[in-house]
Amino acid sequence: MGFIIIDKIKNNNKKIMIFSEGTILKPKHNNFLSRINVNGYVPIGNAREIIKNWQEQGYEIIYLTSQKGRKAMGMAQRLDELGFVGSMVGYRQSRQDYATLIKEEQPDILIEDDCKSIGGEAHMCITQLSDDLKKSLKHIVVEEFKGIDDVKLY
Repeated sequence: MGFIIIDKIKNNNKKIMIFSEGTILKPKHNNFLSRINVNGYVPIGNAREIIKNWQEQGYEIIYLTSQKGRKAMGMAQRLDELGFVGSMVGYRQSRQDYATLIKEEQPDILIEDDCKSIGGEAHMCITQLSDDLKKSLKHIVVEEFKGIDDVKLY
């Protein structure tokens, strides 16, 4: 599986898995080059502070990225540069889907955006999960590029 460890400290409490692009990060400029260059991504709203607060409450933070291979490492570095806390970044390897990553880590909460710019619900991680896995987690959807400022975990 594709995971990049970004902090060796893991706790045994509940896990929050957060999709990075579109959910907590957005391109600084709204053009094609900004969308493909992860170094041009910036935090959305108070995402960094909110996630830090969740970690301080005891949640393990795991990110998901659409980037693959070395680009996934670039996303992990970008999250670190921007001050995001968490234990790892998950990414798809060839012929792998997000469901595999989610199944492996078994998060309690999955937060993702509505994927509006790439075709909507059909592209969301939740659509790839089995019914049993869907029932085992809380799914939170935010509007793409609007951030997690209004998210309530429970």
